[in-house]
Amino acid sequence: MLEPTGAYHHCLERQLGQAGLPMVKVNPLQARRFAEAIGRRAKTDAVDAAMLARFGALDELQARPMLSQTLSDMKELLVARRGLVKDRVAATNRDHVHRAPLLKRLAAQRLRQVECQVVAIDAVLRALCWADPDLKARLDILISIPGIGEATALTMLVEMPELGTIDNKCVASLAGLAPIARDSGQRNGKRFIRGGRAHLRQALYMPALVAIRFNADMKTKYQALINAGNHPNSPSLPSCVSLPSSPTHCSAKQSAISGRNGRGAHRGGEGITTR
Repeated sequence: MLEPTGAYHHCLERQLGQAGLPMVKVNPLQARRFAEAIGRRAKTDAVDAAMLARFGALDELQARPMLSQTLSDMKELLVARRGLVKDRVAATNRDHVHRAPLLKRLAAQRLRQVECQVVAIDAVLRALCWADPDLKARLDILISIPGIGEATALTMLVEMPELGTIDNKCVASLAGLAPIARDSGQRNGKRFIRGGRAHLRQALYMPALVAIRFNADMKTKYQALINAGNHPNSPSLPSCVSLPSSPTHCSAKQSAISGRNGRGAHRGGEGITTR
């Protein structure tokens, strides 16, 4: 068991995987809260090691398969792309307030540089995905869903490599779209989404907005969520975008999409709900 420490744990993770040794990565916040719950306030290497061992024994954590080298490389590129997108937004905002000609030229140069770097990263991401037959097949299924483009599909593959091997409830939970109960006694509290993989949820939000406007099935699904009590601008909106949950489900969905008179419509009833 280990706590992810930024970029420093990647080498150890890769070596353990190559040696065939099982490994479990623990959320540092959860590990710290467990230590506080058992009364361990001190924090040293020896205390942390004993605490992690005890945490793993009590919680019966299961080791997950290590990411392939391709997915690991794609994740690194995706993180870099995300940083470039933030730089582009910041440079655009600064460009609006610059008055000096020199600063305007520098901002324009930075924007062009960022655009070129984003294009270069997209090309490498696409090449890595296409070189892997399994990833390529899953990418084709995802981009066949109206509202999901290549950039979003690549993000989904990288941020949730389990996609296609787990059921829809697990997908909703990992994406942070599963409502968390807040009941006590006879009081039924309002459910809220919480936790999960924020970058995946953010990547799904804009495609969901497009889907509920131009895809009749998704629009019907979205309206059903609102009728069930969800706010129209709720962060749980991406739940109306249906995600394949198993290889068989993926194949059936692809056949249905390709055989529907060329419309490529996607059935919203097979999606993840938030109720």
